[in-house]
Amino acid sequence: MPSFSAHDGTTLAYRVFGEGPPVVCLPGGPMQDSVYLGDLGGLSAHRQLIMLDLRGTGESAIPEDAASYRCDRLVDDVDCLREHLGLDRMDLLAHSAGANLAALYVGQRPERVGKLALITPSVMAVGITITGDVRRGTAQLRRDEPWFPTASAALEAIVAGKATTDSFQAVSPFFYGRWDEAARAHRAAEDGQKNKEAAAVFGAEGAFDPDTTRAALARFASQVLLLAGEVDLNSPPRAVAEFAELFPHAKLVIQPRAGHFPWLDDPDGFVATTAAFLE
Repeated sequence: MPSFSAHDGTTLAYRVFGEGPPVVCLPGGPMQDSVYLGDLGGLSAHRQLIMLDLRGTGESAIPEDAASYRCDRLVDDVDCLREHLGLDRMDLLAHSAGANLAALYVGQRPERVGKLALITPSVMAVGITITGDVRRGTAQLRRDEPWFPTASAALEAIVAGKATTDSFQAVSPFFYGRWDEAARAHRAAEDGQKNKEAAAVFGAEGAFDPDTTRAALARFASQVLLLAGEVDLNSPPRAVAEFAELFPHAKLVIQPRAGHFPWLDDPDGFVATTAAFLE
């Protein structure tokens, strides 16, 4: 895998899929090996995808300073990648928790970003609250699924603050538009792809300043796509719509029957929407 050196000397790796103008892709997790993104359902047929393994994940090295896993400190890593690629400006795509990093990058270096695509984004960096009622309402869209009673009971435990490891495992079907063999395999691989120490630091105190980030996003002049999954429990459409309102030039798309990984649920639909925006 190609690699480059971060500002502190940590070696960071990235995957390359496809040809054409590059799009830098930031994974979620938080702090998960970018391999889970695949080639985003075939988006690599339209653009070259540069999939960054954040420090301490995938093929990237573990840094000497664990505090450098904090989201705001990862901004410099993204800029080092941009410089390594020789790009004055770059189109940026971020999934889930990676959207927090993208928002901070835009806040600090807006002139370095062309188009911005936020896929089923986390909303921590901008201080949007997702209530238990919103999650319950999203969950009810799946009430006819055979796994719903068990998953719904686990969701209630999570919302009530009584979650166990089993609870988080039991709600997994809510994150996929179809809880089929492919979805179960995708979920099973997740635990081995995450750096749990890094994930615990990612959103630590001081990582986010929502008021400052919101003010910066309100000045961002480029085009923005926010794509939500209709049945995504993690990033419900209502929260993603609120996120979209923070940008002056944002387009909100809700992918029907999609969960948190829309390129798995409907690759053709996802690619059509995302490729058209990036072009």
